[in-house]
This record gives sequence, structure tokens and C-alpha cells, in this order.
Amino acid sequence: VEDPTVSPDLGTAERALLTDTLHKISRAILDRGTRRQLLHGEPHPDNLLATADGPLFIDLETACRGPVEFDLAHAPKDVAAHYPGADSVLLADCRILSLALAVSWRWDRDDQLPDGRRRGRQWLAQMQAGLDRREHATGGGH
Repeated sequence: VEDPTVSPDLGTAERALLTDTLHKISRAILDRGTRRQLLHGEPHPDNLLATADGPLFIDLETACRGPVEFDLAHAPKDVAAHYPGADSVLLADCRILSLALAVSWRWDRDDQLPDGRRRGRQWLAQMQAGLDRREHATGGGH
């Protein structure tokens, strides 16, 4: 996001918003000191295959370590109900971060996701709404 040669079509305001969000929300998540574990990094239904032996996750290029809430952020909202120990504030931040990452990928000059820019604009609006909720809940900036 910070390199205009990688994302030449990203506007100045959007670049600043994404850069700020990626830095500040990542820092907020790390500063919580939550236990980290191995994560898929993007466990949404499109990365799940039904096999005779049960579900199998694919597309492991985003595997990472972090709080379980980061993986929960990619799943449908009702999935979090199956994790009674999940931190709802941390989950909200992880949802914002996952949207910021996805939006960033949509503006990569080499992105080939069909209709990626339209999706990127939709996700950017969702990210901004999450930031607005966060700011309202905390009574200030992020």
C-alpha cells in the first residue's frame, strides 16, 4: 500500500487510510498481548474443501501466528458464538485488519480477482464503518 508503483490506481486518501489502519490496528492487536497460535490466516468458506475425511483447509499462503480472533474475523459472524472465550473487542479489530488487508490486495497492480476493484471499494466502505464504530465505542481515535 505504501508503494505507489505496486498500487498505482489507489487514491491518495485511500492510501493514507489503509496505511494508517494497517499500522494502528496491527499495533493495537499486538499490544493486547493475547496468546498467539498457528492460524490459517484466511479461513473463509472458499478456502475449505469437503472431503470424505471431513473439511480440509486449502490456500495456506496467509498462514501466520496470532490470536484466534484473527481467524474468526474471516468466518461468518455466527461462528464466533462457538468460541465463548473470544474477545469481542479484539475480534472487531481483527475484522478491520482483515478488511484492510483484502482491500490492499485488490489495488495491487497484479491483482486478478474478477471484479476486484468493485469488491475493494465495498470492503473499504465496510472497513471505514468498522473504524467509525471503533472510534465511537472508544470515544476517540484509533
